[in-house]
This record gives sequence, C-alpha cells and structure tokens, in this order.
Amino acid sequence: MTLDTVRTERRGRGRLPAVLAPLGAAAAAGVVFAVVGVIDPNQPGHYPTCPFLWATGLYCPGCGTLRTIHALAHGDPVAALGLNPLAVATVPFLVYWWGRWALRAWQGRPRRTRLAHPAYIWAFLALVIVYWIVRNLPFGAFLAP
Repeated sequence: MTLDTVRTERRGRGRLPAVLAPLGAAAAAGVVFAVVGVIDPNQPGHYPTCPFLWATGLYCPGCGTLRTIHALAHGDPVAALGLNPLAVATVPFLVYWWGRWALRAWQGRPRRTRLAHPAYIWAFLALVIVYWIVRNLPFGAFLAP
C-alpha cells in the first residue's frame, strides 16, 4: 500500500463525519416540509397563532410562512408568493448557503465563520424591517398573508 493510497482512504473516511451536519440540516428541513405539507396550516387548531399577530393585530415578517411552506410543499409557488413573498425570496439564498456548506464539508475544507459580508446582512435586516412595516400599511396590503 502506497502513501498516496493511505491518504486517499483517510480522506474518504473523514468525509462522512464532516458531511453529517449539512445532511442533518437538510433532513431536518425535509421533515419540516413534510410535516407542514401533510398537516395543513390553513385548518384551525393545528398550529399556534403568531404571538405578534395575536398581541398587536399586526403582521410580523414571518406571518404566512407556514402556509407558504405548505404551498411550496404542494408545488404551488404562486400561492406561496401571495402568502409571504419574503420567505419565498429567501429560499434560493438558503439553498445556496447550504450547498456551499455541504460542498466545503465534502471537500474537507474548513467551515466559513462568516455567512456573508456584514453589509449584506445589515441590508437584509433593513429589508425585513421595511417589509414588516409596509405589509401593515394600507398600500402594502398585497404583502399581507
């Protein structure tokens, strides 16, 4: 057995533990989609009411996300966009970041400690706050679930 063969075997065996975390996250997301896809959030009594909506009567940025997931699980992106367009818009970014994480783990490269440049994170936070405000104003009623 050559030294290169030993290194390749070690690298191959080391990949599985490194990839378990991204695979576990994907499995957890799959379970969430499966449960919400089967148990309809449009039917009362299955899920609790949004605490912010209950306390204030206003929609939070996450209001409608369960119904959005249900619509996506049933292959209806148009209905999902009508329920929470911000949640639908974040899905490609979440898939990209998960894919980057899984690829780095598979390649044996260290995890990145930074998700994105801080300016992008602050811009997203500002977008969420503006979305939160606008969906509760009369002219932003199209953003309400």
